Amino acid sequence: MNKKLFTAYSLLFSFFFLACNLSGGSSIENPAAGYGVDRENALYMVGGQPQTLDPATTRGGASGPVGSIFSGLVALDTNLQVKPGLAAGWEVSPDGTLYTFYLRQDASFHNGRPVTAEDVVFSWERAVDPATGSDTAMTYLGDIVGTAEKNNSQAATISGLQIIDEHTLAVRIDAPKVYFLSKLTYPVSFIVDRENVGLPDWDHSPNGTGPFTLQEWQDDEILILAANENFYLEPPSISHVVYLMGAGIPLSMYEQGQIDLVGVGGSTLERVQDPNDPLYPDLRIGVNMCTGMIGLNTAEPPFNDPLVRRAFSYAFDRERLISGLLKGNALPAFGPLPPGMPGYSDDIQGYTYDPEKARALLAEAGYPNPADFPIITYTTAGYGTVSSSVTAVITMWQETLGVTIEPVLVEPFDYLDELYSGNTGNIYGHGWCADYPDPENFLDILFHTGSQQNLGRYSSPEIDRLLEQARIEPDVTTRMALYAEIEQLLVNDAPAIFTTHSLSAELIAPRLQNYLLTPIGVAQWQHVSLVPTR
Repeated sequence: MNKKLFTAYSLLFSFFFLACNLSGGSSIENPAAGYGVDRENALYMVGGQPQTLDPATTRGGASGPVGSIFSGLVALDTNLQVKPGLAAGWEVSPDGTLYTFYLRQDASFHNGRPVTAEDVVFSWERAVDPATGSDTAMTYLGDIVGTAEKNNSQAATISGLQIIDEHTLAVRIDAPKVYFLSKLTYPVSFIVDRENVGLPDWDHSPNGTGPFTLQEWQDDEILILAANENFYLEPPSISHVVYLMGAGIPLSMYEQGQIDLVGVGGSTLERVQDPNDPLYPDLRIGVNMCTGMIGLNTAEPPFNDPLVRRAFSYAFDRERLISGLLKGNALPAFGPLPPGMPGYSDDIQGYTYDPEKARALLAEAGYPNPADFPIITYTTAGYGTVSSSVTAVITMWQETLGVTIEPVLVEPFDYLDELYSGNTGNIYGHGWCADYPDPENFLDILFHTGSQQNLGRYSSPEIDRLLEQARIEPDVTTRMALYAEIEQLLVNDAPAIFTTHSLSAELIAPRLQNYLLTPIGVAQWQHVSLVPTR
């Protein structure tokens, strides 16, 4: 889930999540000055408080601090292609099930200890160990033979991993899967130090292998990364990356030159799109591989009934919400796959707003009188108040269907924990951003029975069968046709309400060079440079 499950923080549309992740700040000119940070050679931004910097349990993608402190065998570049990381290269067996990785002999942890194949095995076995409590380990490492047994406490080791020598590792997967390497770009596969992770509160002093080290982390105030001069690839050209997490208005901070980039949306985006606005030259707009959704708990009444799910789908007016709340800066989503994702098609037959059909379906489901429909809950994140987007949706459904919907507020910091614990209520704020450019990353991960990310507990034997067939289909055309069939079947069955495909919009300071607005968040701070302003 660049990663990313972005249900976090209750906002209905994925468009808002960039602004949410870039919220907070500081009113001080250089709040990192006391930590020896030179503003001219440091990248500043605002960011939310991390729940953890443990790559095994984080739910964020590689673009955040975890992706700078740690690294894996492979990574995604800014063109979304898999590139070597700690592994200088690899070989794949003719049957596509055995990967042999050759680790860089000059790669080391931040403390100078060389990285070995044993470190990879330790990191992956730790990630899938049930004691670690990872929500993502089996999603991204589960193709490796023996991970299920390790995760179920039926084995002490992962049988599909074989150390050939200090810098060579053989990895056996359960079937040929063209996307396997892409899965290894997600942080849960990143390498940790056995001695480091055994220390109390270790993620406040992590010993990673990435291009930056953690210099400082003051909760809800500041997080500072310092360049790792001994990085196994080209060291960063900037000295620090500073995340400000205190109080402040990000746009104002950007205008005052206190931060170097900020996400914009809504009326702010509308303003800076004016060529006469002084911030217009700094604006960059692009697509991202994100889909906003409203999750439905399909395991319990009333949304275990597909007629009810379809009724709510027909009662959802995405065009009204996009033109109103989003000022037109999003695309309507009628299926889970976002534009730019392989397999995406404009031909998907989704649910358009049709109040009469919605009410007819609800009556067919046994609720001709809306008063007989049970009161349902909408789980959303927030501090004391329900967001305008969620309020608009609740109002829309109540007016169109005559039902009663009660919002349930969960603190944003705890929101994902609640969802993964099964506390979704009847309806919940949801969404997904791609971790790698393959439709499996949406359709399989979100909707296959038993997937950790299948939060609505949706299950269809027919769709499971097709998903499992698509996993191992070697022909690209046939595989994409399978995913097109799967997506249409999913849309027909309405396991979720697909709302928007978001657009990325950021203000980027002229002094920040070589930064690319990518459809999927990738680690790239090691490649950027800063032009002096003095």
